[in-house]
Amino acid sequence: MYEVVLFLHLLGATIWTGGHLVLACTILPSTLRSQDIEFISRFESSYEKIGIPALLVQIISGIYLAFNLLPDISQWFNFSNPVSRLISYKLIILGCTFLLAIDARLRIIPHLSTRNLKALAYHIIPVTLLSVLFVYVGISFRTGWLY
Repeated sequence: MYEVVLFLHLLGATIWTGGHLVLACTILPSTLRSQDIEFISRFESSYEKIGIPALLVQIISGIYLAFNLLPDISQWFNFSNPVSRLISYKLIILGCTFLLAIDARLRIIPHLSTRNLKALAYHIIPVTLLSVLFVYVGISFRTGWLY
């Protein structure tokens, strides 16, 4: 069961991070140059259909994996333990991602225009960096990079 959940977690990370890298590195610069918000709107609406479920899979599988590594949930924010420190980092990154996503979804995307396109960029770039950090911290469970 652990291997299946880990596979689903990695697949979700691939979709989430890969989609945001494509968005931030190719679609966003093109949209900012052309001021064509329709292009980014089409990508967002298409990507959400796979990106949001991928993130939900990551959250559910991540909780399972964290519980498997450290069953005492009260220890998940114990920064003196290397495993709990990594779990804490993942949860902090998730919280930051959630706050940025909610703000973009409620405040920017419903009123997307050329006037607030830069505000959307200021959300896309940090969410992309956070997604890469998710991967880095995840790899650290195996490599010990952040121990």
